[in-house]
Amino acid sequence: MTTQTYSVKGMHCASCAAIITKKLSKVEGIKEVNVNLATETAKLEFDNNSLTPEALNEVINKYGYSLEVEEPPAAMAVSDTTQKERELHTQLRKVQFALPVALLVFILMMWDIGSMFFHVIPHLPISMELLNIFFMLLSTWMVFHTGAPFLHGIVMFIRSGAASMDTLIGIGTLTAYLYSAVITLIPSVKAFLHAPDSTYFDVTIVVIGFVLLGKYLEARSKMKTGEAIEKLINLQAKSALVQRGGVEVEIPVEQVRKGETIIVKPGEKLPVDGIITTGYSSLDESMVTGESIPVDKKTGDKVIGGTINKQGSFTFTASSVGSETVLARIIRMVEEAQGSKAPIQQIADTVAGIFVPVVLLLALFTFLIWLTIGTGYLGFSVSLSYGIMGMVGILVIACPCALGLATPTAIIVGIGKGAEYGILIRNAESLEKLSSVDTVVFDKTGTITTGKPQVTDIISLDKERSVTSLLQLAATIESRSEHPLAQAIVEAARDQHLAPGDIKDFAALEGIGVSAMMNNVPVSVRKPMESEKTIPELQKLQAEGKTVVLIEENGRIAGLIALGDTVKSNAREAVASLQRKGLQVIMLTGDNMSAARSMAKQVGIDEVIAEVLPQDKAKKIRELQAEGRKVVMAGDGINDAPALAQADVGIAMATGTDIAIESAGITLLKGDINKVAQAITLSRATMRVIRQNLFWAFIYNIIGIPLAAGALFPLWGIFLNPVFSGLAMAGSSVSVVSNSLRLKGKRL
Repeated sequence: MTTQTYSVKGMHCASCAAIITKKLSKVEGIKEVNVNLATETAKLEFDNNSLTPEALNEVINKYGYSLEVEEPPAAMAVSDTTQKERELHTQLRKVQFALPVALLVFILMMWDIGSMFFHVIPHLPISMELLNIFFMLLSTWMVFHTGAPFLHGIVMFIRSGAASMDTLIGIGTLTAYLYSAVITLIPSVKAFLHAPDSTYFDVTIVVIGFVLLGKYLEARSKMKTGEAIEKLINLQAKSALVQRGGVEVEIPVEQVRKGETIIVKPGEKLPVDGIITTGYSSLDESMVTGESIPVDKKTGDKVIGGTINKQGSFTFTASSVGSETVLARIIRMVEEAQGSKAPIQQIADTVAGIFVPVVLLLALFTFLIWLTIGTGYLGFSVSLSYGIMGMVGILVIACPCALGLATPTAIIVGIGKGAEYGILIRNAESLEKLSSVDTVVFDKTGTITTGKPQVTDIISLDKERSVTSLLQLAATIESRSEHPLAQAIVEAARDQHLAPGDIKDFAALEGIGVSAMMNNVPVSVRKPMESEKTIPELQKLQAEGKTVVLIEENGRIAGLIALGDTVKSNAREAVASLQRKGLQVIMLTGDNMSAARSMAKQVGIDEVIAEVLPQDKAKKIRELQAEGRKVVMAGDGINDAPALAQADVGIAMATGTDIAIESAGITLLKGDINKVAQAITLSRATMRVIRQNLFWAFIYNIIGIPLAAGALFPLWGIFLNPVFSGLAMAGSSVSVVSNSLRLKGKRL
């Protein structure tokens, strides 16, 4: 068995994904099929001894789809983006023509219908004959050019027997157009059928215009699919400085081989993973670990490609290159997590698999009933006229305008409402899934905490030294250092308006700290030595997960300064708000358990998952999902990206990395975690409106289809003219749009 991911060409709705899944699942030798509409991919597990990509393609080619082996990530990111941009541009051109035309015709249509029922509304200041010709010309272009994909849906239905929303739109608009064109261009046919004067060119134009707008908005949202992968790829260094033949040579990172010696200078990005052979430095590993405090590295320590060298130069031996690096594995994990997600399952698309064939059968059945039973009572020509009107009326009234608007209008209003509150929602899928989550997992650093090292404690061990003078002493010496922790100490002194003193003979002690002479007294700020780790105050601070430096004055330890991340001011309130909603809140971190529990206690979180390696965060999310939980993950680091993608819904802090933001479905401006609860409230309200919209969309069909078929004719001789079918269709659309707009007044 082999597992392969393919790009899928030709998909345009959830029904397409369902057709491909159904057809491939029946092929002997295929164990699993996962078709993802959002990423336009298919992940297949199959027997490569009996099946080839060519054989798989033969299965679905006849339905208008094709599989293409995905390119390497770097090439794929560029080619997919370019292709999607071209497709989006093509759809935009169609919408720019179709939407203004559809809106104009819709206004004229409503005006004409209104003038028939309300005397206060004047008739259109143009003859109906001239208007009809104008509508016919517009609808001809709309049906056969702009709406060509819907005609393709008819062809695919005939060839495969699988109906989609496009099939119903295509048959409804084509039938209405052909009927209208025949009775307009051939008066004798109209006379023979005793057909009414009404035509349905306007209905054809409006339906195609509005549906194309929905398809364009969907395609635009798909453009975001590959951005997380693309930005992860861009984290990789483009080149590496290596030693070859005793000479330093700069080469593309793809050409680095295992075992080669690589030189890294201050401020540079590491090209690959490896082990330091000479030198010492401090590395910013936040992209992988999520921890804000830089990590000191010395000879023999492991280093990770994509991390940044903050200070010092060193050399290291490449141990992992290409697809074996930590960053490459993170890229794969994000790809797999995105691919494993179900595509956006619009309720309307799901129902379409049943709704569309049923409507088609009802329309055909209505036509045959009028021809057979009706002919015996009314004669052939009258029955044929009623049969055609009944069939067209059903297809027009059932045309899924309201059904198609039910979800996207609520989603659009909901996303707009979220933006007002600083909740940026990337797609409808995230909003839909967020409404059903029951577990919230918070990353610690940058999510619950500020993500920036700060001075948290200053302890004087010398009675002659006050805490303030101790901070001033340390800041004076650290002001000459470039180390990130030194900058935090200097910043703390600046906040207290403490001016630095005069020093001389400053020296940086590699891997230890800094020293200088102050008032002719030797002073140093350094790491604790092994023999000093028994100091009670030091042990207490380190147990809380803080980084501690010692201030040594004239050979005696004068005091301690602890640095660490601090809890966001609103974190406890945010956790309490989620718990009141009945949600289980968990902290997930790479910190040791003691430090993690200390931080969790401050914000009121009871369940802690600690000491988790970056590559295992997504695994922990999968374990929670395996327990049946619906998980939302909130994080801000590159190391969180796989977990954000794996979770049912990922929420990123806007103060975090671009990679986390692109891997998540929702972004919170200013990193305010109080907005997590607001986002859940919004999603639940939006889904409630969607369910109400679908009810109204279907109730119009349930009532309208029998009326359009002529159910009242045998009892009272009343036949619903297809004009009223168009009015009912418009009414259902107005109902769902108006209901969606109620979300604008929702308070979060």
